[in-house]
Amino acid sequence: QVQLVESGGGLVQPGGSLRLSCAASGFTFRLYIMNWYRQAPGKERELIAGIPPRGGSTNFLDSVKGRFTTSRDNDKNTVYLQMNSLKPEDTAVYYCNAVGRPWGPGDSLRSYWGQGTQVTVSS
Repeated sequence: QVQLVESGGGLVQPGGSLRLSCAASGFTFRLYIMNWYRQAPGKERELIAGIPPRGGSTNFLDSVKGRFTTSRDNDKNTVYLQMNSLKPEDTAVYYCNAVGRPWGPGDSLRSYWGQGTQVTVSS
């Protein structure tokens, strides 16, 4: 059974930090791109960043560049989103998403989602 479980959300004051985790199970984590999305009330879900299967550099949403970083531990089947200098406009439900073709280019694209974790930035 595929599972993605986010944790680490909560209420934080502006300028504060949070570290989100997403623990994966039920699929071969190391073969998947891991993405972080967020969705604020009344807005569409937006892609924050994606980290390749082996880690490394990634592109970030412009509004979070320089403040957010992402990393993964393939031994622990976990991806992280470190969020610093948080702003009220970062308030949203944050989701992790796994995307990949584990059996190679001819395989169908598989996509799995976590249930989301709420991040609220407010004084």
